[in-house]
Amino acid sequence: MIASTRLRKLMRILPCATLAMIMPLRADHAMSADQSKPQTSAKPRKQSLPASTAPQQPATEKTEPATECAVESIDDEVLVKLRKGHTRADFIEAVGLCQQAGVTLAPHRAVYELALSTARNGTSMTSVAGRMVYDLTGSPCEGYTQKMRFVTRMMNQSGSTSVSDLRSTTWEDAGGKLFRFDSTQVRDDNKTGETTTGEATRLGAGEGVKVELTKPAKRTLSMPAGAYFPVQHTIALIHAVRAGKSSFRADLYDGSEKGEKVYDTVSALGRAQAGSNRKLPQVTGSDRLNAMQAWPVSIAYFEPRSEGRDALPVYEISFLMFENGVSRRLHIDYGDFALQGELTEIAFHEPSKCDQK
Repeated sequence: MIASTRLRKLMRILPCATLAMIMPLRADHAMSADQSKPQTSAKPRKQSLPASTAPQQPATEKTEPATECAVESIDDEVLVKLRKGHTRADFIEAVGLCQQAGVTLAPHRAVYELALSTARNGTSMTSVAGRMVYDLTGSPCEGYTQKMRFVTRMMNQSGSTSVSDLRSTTWEDAGGKLFRFDSTQVRDDNKTGETTTGEATRLGAGEGVKVELTKPAKRTLSMPAGAYFPVQHTIALIHAVRAGKSSFRADLYDGSEKGEKVYDTVSALGRAQAGSNRKLPQVTGSDRLNAMQAWPVSIAYFEPRSEGRDALPVYEISFLMFENGVSRRLHIDYGDFALQGELTEIAFHEPSKCDQK
């Protein structure tokens, strides 16, 4: 849990318990019920969830990071007149941190072996072998660092092989305000590869997300204000499944696609499964998951602004998500073929100690 001086100050602004009893409003539509965001529609590919846990209908309204609550005015001028002792920015940060309270992501290193699961008609793919290594470190106090290496070797019908090696490192502050990313993809022994490096900063309420790219070329981009960063999105998914929701829709910015794209994601959320880890192949270190709840989750990634069209997702990821953020039983569907990922190694890091001052 967060125990810094900064958080204690913020908790005086807004006790976390209050969040369960109030309705969050969009930052740019604060205190105005008649300006709520209209519903849109999306038609994802059939979600890869067990029939017994699949939701009845997918979400059609995007969920955005809650930044304000209908409890008082949070206009800076009003706050000064009322001598509240805090600013609008303080209030927004308090809400963000409160949302994360109760969700503790486990720092860990996990290795997944990948294999071809499905090759649909029309694809030339005959075999795929690969490995994904994922490493999460950090805490709500110091932010989270994610490192991933994703290597695949593919063979087509003519016997030709191609190798892809994707390496990425990201850092994200716990308040969802700052996100740094650095990724390199090497194909077929090309030593230089394609590198993307940049930083995304969440600006003031309703002002969007500013992205500053340094590689492959210096550029400044603007992303939607409601876009989630990766760890922020994971925490929001855990909150959603704990609340019994069957779906969750949100814009997601993860620095992929040369840092130029925000995906419209639709997540199908299954019912809680107790003791599900005991039913899976035993992996050294995974016994820590035995007593934890887990939920089947399937996330479809759509091109932005694809609502209202009969669009298929660019790709879809399904997995079993445990309450501490660990995933098992991966399934990655690219449309013409799909990969299955099985956990083969897992090691939990010692959790970082938060600032106690």
